[in-house]
Amino acid sequence: MHDSIIAGIQQAEERLRQAMLASDIAALEILLDPSLLFVNHMGWSVTREDDLDAHRSGLLKIHALDLSEQNVLPQGDCAVVSVLARISGSYNGVPANGTFRFMRTWARDAATDNWRVIAASSVMVI
Repeated sequence: MHDSIIAGIQQAEERLRQAMLASDIAALEILLDPSLLFVNHMGWSVTREDDLDAHRSGLLKIHALDLSEQNVLPQGDCAVVSVLARISGSYNGVPANGTFRFMRTWARDAATDNWRVIAASSVMVI
């Protein structure tokens, strides 16, 4: 059981990575829960709509997103993921590159049976 959950989360994480790279709003809408709680590396609370708007407007552009050190912890209907992300991109035309550790909580959407991110946080790794 845990193995199938871990495999499903790993696939969802890869879909999220691809959606972020492509600024694929339709895919992000499926992967990010409407009530998403996200605290970024600056300590700011970011909503799903804030995140989608940054991609939609072109304010956020991600050129490379390499993930490593992924750990998945299944817990009932949820799973917590810790992952190291090396990101190269820009925000409002200013280069925004760095290494971040993300912690995401995924839950199954009862209506669609899809995994969705319900909570996340990031910290910059120095």
